[in-house]
Amino acid sequence: MAWQRLCSAHEVASGQLTAVEIHGHKVLVTQVDDAFVAFPPLCPHMAEPLEISGVCSDGILTCTKHIWQWDLVTGEARGEAEKPLLCYPVRLQESELWIDFERELTYEYD
Repeated sequence: MAWQRLCSAHEVASGQLTAVEIHGHKVLVTQVDDAFVAFPPLCPHMAEPLEISGVCSDGILTCTKHIWQWDLVTGEARGEAEKPLLCYPVRLQESELWIDFERELTYEYD
């Protein structure tokens, strides 16, 4: 395991995507209820930057470019999405978010 401090939990708002850089790689973080979720910054479909086209609502992430959706808690594809959302393990420790970041998670594109 390679647990590292990601950011303060206070920097991450529910329903908002927060970009954080770790070891030169961007990670997006959001809060869903009491859980925090971290994932790669690009859509699994066509590498669309989710920081621009991603919308969070009721625990669902939608890429507005092609309307692919994912359950933010499980990463499972919803609706038309054909690939799951890759997620990093995240834990909350004394108001700080920690991420298990051994390597950057990436998608294979057709």
